Amino acid sequence: MQAIILAAGMGTRLRSLSPSKPLTMIAGRPLLHRILDNLAGAGITRPLVVTGYRGDEVAAAAAAWRGPAGLHAETLHNPCWDQPNGVSVLAAAPRLEKQALLIMADHLASPGVYRTVAASGSPAAGLVLGIDRRMGHPWADESDVTRVATRHGRIKAIGKGICTYDAHDCGVFLVTAELMAALAPLPAPGLSDGVRILAGRDRAHVVDISAHDWIDIDDPRALGFAENWVGSDLNR
Repeated sequence: MQAIILAAGMGTRLRSLSPSKPLTMIAGRPLLHRILDNLAGAGITRPLVVTGYRGDEVAAAAAAWRGPAGLHAETLHNPCWDQPNGVSVLAAAPRLEKQALLIMADHLASPGVYRTVAASGSPAAGLVLGIDRRMGHPWADESDVTRVATRHGRIKAIGKGICTYDAHDCGVFLVTAELMAALAPLPAPGLSDGVRILAGRDRAHVVDISAHDWIDIDDPRALGFAENWVGSDLNR
């Protein structure tokens, strides 16, 4: 399966520790390499990294990564990287296969998250989002996490500001061209805009990944949690 990794943003909240989120070191390796390692561990063989801010450096890091049996990552530059992240999704539209994982380059997830979402649907399913129902998890920044309200396995509302919700967005989607078609008419879309459109059509599904670990590395606090998590796995 293909995985599209959105790595175009500026990552201002980590700027004091790292010039670029995808290049942030996690237990001795760039975050982007950790993500690619875990995708390979989940059997994802065709990663595509969408670059933007500090694009040459991020592309060089992607090119330096090697997975099992010589697996490598492709890159695609989004010249409009300073726009909302839906623009980076659209930049990948010409390269989209029948279905693909769509993930964020500041979210580190275990291979189990990727496997669960990849196995959750089919090209006819519209969109599938991995959700975590562990409310109050210490790794989640409740003030910043994207919240999801679900009903009968479908998304009913999504956003950082919704008040009624029963899950967190883990930043891992299974998508098809249907998402691209929803985003394309919008002037400067965010990814959540496309998700809301599909949800309004009853085409946005969810799969529970609460049995697996993930973290949004958005600030120094989260980076500390990620370092401890990866370090404890390496020391087992």
